[in-house]
Amino acid sequence: QAQLVESGGGLVQPGGSLRLSCTASGTIYRIDTMGWYREAPGKRRELVATITNDGSTDVAESVKGRVTISRNNAENTVYLQMIDLKPEDTAVYYCNMDIWRDVNEVRISWGQGTQVTVSS
Repeated sequence: QAQLVESGGGLVQPGGSLRLSCTASGTIYRIDTMGWYREAPGKRRELVATITNDGSTDVAESVKGRVTISRNNAENTVYLQMIDLKPEDTAVYYCNMDIWRDVNEVRISWGQGTQVTVSS
């Protein structure tokens, strides 16, 4: 199984910015869609943004205009640049990747999550 490790979370004031990173390691043949999801207190895990292998993106309406997702295939890394953060953005953010172990096996992998807290 591939391991995904997120970084970049933390405490930020409203209006601030954060850049989250997630890097996959282990046995990796190739990675298809990469994405970010978040789980706020009392809420279900929800989509934030995804990016396909060819760079096509899908961004949730709740964060559209404030979030940019990007990827570095050479580094097996996906990024989430967030600006103008709001208290409602407070959540545990999880990265997700569709990872091919070899030409015949693909699996969905999740990171352990990184806490983002937006508060004055």
